[in-house]
Amino acid sequence: MHFKNENDTALRFPVLIGDIGGTNARFAILVDSNAEPKIFPVVQTADFATIDEAIQSSILDRTSIQPQSAVLAVAGPVDGDEIDLTNCDWVVRPRQMMEAMGFSDIIVINDFEAQALAVVALDDEHLEMVCPGTSEMTGSRVVLGPGTGLGMAGLVHAQHTWFPVPGEGGHVDIGPRTARDLEVFPHLEPIEGRISAEQILCGRGLVNLYRAIAAADGTEAVHRTPADITGAGLAGGDMVAVEALDLFVTYLGRLAGDMALIFMSRGGVYLTGGIAQRIVPTLKNGKFRAAFEDKAPHGDLLRAIPAYVITHPMAALMGLAAYARTPMRFGVETEGRRWKA
Repeated sequence: MHFKNENDTALRFPVLIGDIGGTNARFAILVDSNAEPKIFPVVQTADFATIDEAIQSSILDRTSIQPQSAVLAVAGPVDGDEIDLTNCDWVVRPRQMMEAMGFSDIIVINDFEAQALAVVALDDEHLEMVCPGTSEMTGSRVVLGPGTGLGMAGLVHAQHTWFPVPGEGGHVDIGPRTARDLEVFPHLEPIEGRISAEQILCGRGLVNLYRAIAAADGTEAVHRTPADITGAGLAGGDMVAVEALDLFVTYLGRLAGDMALIFMSRGGVYLTGGIAQRIVPTLKNGKFRAAFEDKAPHGDLLRAIPAYVITHPMAALMGLAAYARTPMRFGVETEGRRWKA
């Protein structure tokens, strides 16, 4: 990885930090290394043609603070001077932003790198345990976020530094294991002939799963949105929606357990995003935990690893703020992802 000395890595304050997803964008300004982030109202990406317009209208026009640097986490791969977002039409053009808005330094990372940074930046009050266990202080960690898509990242510790490990784990294959799975899976909508984890474990994936259950049972799928399915499932009156949530957390538990094994995440597994926050009661009903631990011959290993839901509504911003304050604490790769005036 590309690391130099602390002076090269340090950012000039104030720093604009931003977490840009497919649906929502969240921004804050960090005035100095000791300040708490000044958080601005959430921006709907569909309300603005460009990210530049959103930042100017929603942030810079509403404060007298002039940020000197920016650290942005985006839902998409960071490659080159024009960065396309995966699930919205915005394109991040750092050089253009510097010229138009006066930044002297811009760093762009993956949105789930920011979520991984948040894991060691948040206090216990912002973590809801859904699987008991003991988190090792410097143990590796995994973050999964079912949302507009299914984000995933790892966090590993070495040489007194936390290294976020971004990836596209949400697109791994996922398949049936039980007799009920074999009834439901043929009705799932595939993507180019395959069922990836994201085809089930995100907002549209929950709709896909709900419709597949209804089709398998020969009943009508009356709900159309993730929010409606989640509400009906939590209320308990619609048994198709109830099963959809149960299978959702079961499949999420299987995948979380797989990722825990891959990263040997003795520091814990962390679920983030609005869906996880809303379905905490279902995540605690035992099905997530049973699937998470059902990893013979390593069941005992998984039973020792805790799993949490991150409940902070601005978790990624907290991770970005931690990085902006003390960049040398984190091994964030900046080569090809940092632009300076």
